[in-house]
Amino acid sequence: MKIDLAVVLVSGGMDSCVTAAIAAQKYELAFLHLNYGQKTERRELKSFQDIAKFFNATKKLVVDARFFTEIGGSSLTDDSIPVSQADIDSKEIPSSYVPFRNANILAIATSYAEVIGAVKIFIGAVEEDSSGYPDCRADFYEAFNRVIDIGTKPATKIVIETPLINLKKSEIIKKGIELGAPLQLSWSCYQSEDLACGVCDSCALRLRGFKSAGIEDPIKYKIRPVY
Repeated sequence: MKIDLAVVLVSGGMDSCVTAAIAAQKYELAFLHLNYGQKTERRELKSFQDIAKFFNATKKLVVDARFFTEIGGSSLTDDSIPVSQADIDSKEIPSSYVPFRNANILAIATSYAEVIGAVKIFIGAVEEDSSGYPDCRADFYEAFNRVIDIGTKPATKIVIETPLINLKKSEIIKKGIELGAPLQLSWSCYQSEDLACGVCDSCALRLRGFKSAGIEDPIKYKIRPVY
């Protein structure tokens, strides 16, 4: 019996790693990754390649999207903007927000999915732990599904899936452990490529999630604050 194909957006981070494990339960996997000039571009790409190998993804696509560095406006892509120290309870949009990045990623994923005949696009967006990113909200993905339906061929049927959207970080970690996701291969740090810094928002959310889950984080940190 033919297995349907799904495009999985894999940044190399923990959420996308768990999302890949969820997609792998029902679909053949096509992995998609963007190099967009982020400070940890090389380290994220390594995690992507390692995770793709682990899941034996049948297709892999790495896209050069470094135009984000020319656009700027984010501490992840603009060297003149420092990565902020963790403030995970803040309700403000942090400096690490890359303006409208996820819309660009989803547009590329839709083009890829339509060409290879995929029926799903999986993305590891998390609304509660998204650090205030406006393009990590459920209503954004609901709207983009309508855009895909309107903007693709009539015979094309592609649906975005956000299986983590309503989960807390600790629940994502537990789900990953349950599914055997290779969390040790993932990389979440915004600013370091050797040892995770432990003090950016992404490291803080990850560390707090592992603490809440009662599980030891398998990656190494320069420092491990208690969040």
